[in-house]
Amino acid sequence: MTEPHIPDAQTAAGRLEATFGAILAERMQDVPILNPALAVEAVGLRDWQGHWLGALVTPWFINLVVLPGSGAWHAVADRESVWYAFPSGRFEFIAGSEPGLGSYHACSLFSPVQEFADHETARETARVALESLFDPALLGESSGSDQPDGPQLSRRDFLRGAAATRP
Repeated sequence: MTEPHIPDAQTAAGRLEATFGAILAERMQDVPILNPALAVEAVGLRDWQGHWLGALVTPWFINLVVLPGSGAWHAVADRESVWYAFPSGRFEFIAGSEPGLGSYHACSLFSPVQEFADHETARETARVALESLFDPALLGESSGSDQPDGPQLSRRDFLRGAAATRP
C-alpha cells in the first residue's frame, strides 16, 4: 500500500497537532503521567529526504517524528523499527499510524515528561534535539543503510551529549 504524501510542513504540523490533541482529549485525560504544564505542539517540521521531519511535544512524551512527504515512504507494520541515518548518527524510529494522520515513524526522546517545568522548555528541548541530528561532530560518519552497524547511541546519551565523547 502506498501512503498518501503530506503536501507541506504546515499541513503536516496541523495533522500532528490535531491527531495528538484528539488523543489527549479522548484517550489520555485521566492518565496520571500527563504533565499539565505541556501542550500538544509540532516543532520544526521540515522537508528531509522527501519526508517531513520534526519533533512532537505532548503532555506525555517528546518524540522525533517522520511523516510521508513527496519521497518514497518506507512502509512497515505498526511497532516495527525503521532506522534513519543522520549526520550525528543512526536512530531507531518505531512505526505507528493514527486515523486522520496516517503512517508515521517516531523516535522517543522523553516519556514521560514530568521533568519539564513549562512548555517553553519542552519546546526548546525538542528544537535542540532536532537540530542536533544534523551536527556531524556529535558522532561522525554514518553508512546510511536501514540496519544498524556498529555501536548505537541511546536517545538519552544523545541528549546528554555523550556522543561527543565517543571514540
